[in-house]
Amino acid sequence: MHALGLRPSGLRHLIALGAHPDDVEIGCGGLLLSLGREAPDLVADIVVLTGTPSRIAEAHRAAALFLPGHKVALHCAALPDGRLPALWGRVKQALEEVAARGPADLVLAPRRSDAHQDHRTVAEQVTTVWRDHLVLGYEIPKWDGDLDRPTVYVPVEDDVMAEKVRLLQEAFPSQSSRDWFDPDVFLGLARLRGMECRSRYAEAFTTDKTVVQW
Repeated sequence: MHALGLRPSGLRHLIALGAHPDDVEIGCGGLLLSLGREAPDLVADIVVLTGTPSRIAEAHRAAALFLPGHKVALHCAALPDGRLPALWGRVKQALEEVAARGPADLVLAPRRSDAHQDHRTVAEQVTTVWRDHLVLGYEIPKWDGDLDRPTVYVPVEDDVMAEKVRLLQEAFPSQSSRDWFDPDVFLGLARLRGMECRSRYAEAFTTDKTVVQW
């Protein structure tokens, strides 16, 4: 394993894509919080493809909590949950509208091997819309047991990880009764990924293609 050092302070534009209102924060909430601290000029576009009005309200609250003090635009397509494969064209249009806002330094999205059909639809389209961008695919723990072997690790400081877990509970009260929406699940996965990269906690990602420019 080789550690490649990047400077978060140089990151200006972030795009984060989620099929559902809590996907982004579960998959990469620690990274969002870390970037929010270290990239003072960060501007973010967050895309949520599905969601009822109450769930979209949670997404708005989460965007403000995870990137406080930053300019964040939340784009909600309000498509029906569980039906994104059948709405391929509308998903593509929603993503292309955000891409037209300008190039991004980093794009965060679900990973291609995700077992959920909505997540997978977004993952399959993201590299056709952002062809020349760094795209990192985040992971979401779930009943399907679909966790894969990551290729990119981002260590997360202890206090940042604790804040991520706290904010997930605060931002998404509608999910609190679900057996998988549990601090132990999120901390356990982060601890495992941290062990794999010699850190206490980490979030893990996959990437299809990365170009290193010297």
